[in-house]
Amino acid sequence: MTASIGDRLRLKRQVPYLKTADPMPMLRPSDLVSLDELGEVVALHPFDTVAVRFRRGTYLISLDQLEAASQDDASQDDATTKDADTDTDADDVIE
Repeated sequence: MTASIGDRLRLKRQVPYLKTADPMPMLRPSDLVSLDELGEVVALHPFDTVAVRFRRGTYLISLDQLEAASQDDASQDDATTKDADTDTDADDVIE
């Protein structure tokens, strides 16, 4: 599988741990990313590794542990994100 920046991906199976994409990477517990959560590729790294931004952080993950999200999943996730952004904006209004 190949990936490019902006692609929407999800985990194929639960991994034993997640490695953060920070300048000083750390290992984090795998339960920070659920199997049904979509992530966006934000950087490409050597040896078929990509940095994927999920809701609770950005992690370095091998491409063989990821699968492409279908168009239906990606559009549904975008709609959910837009609804959440709209709700937040409405709460910020001060009368």
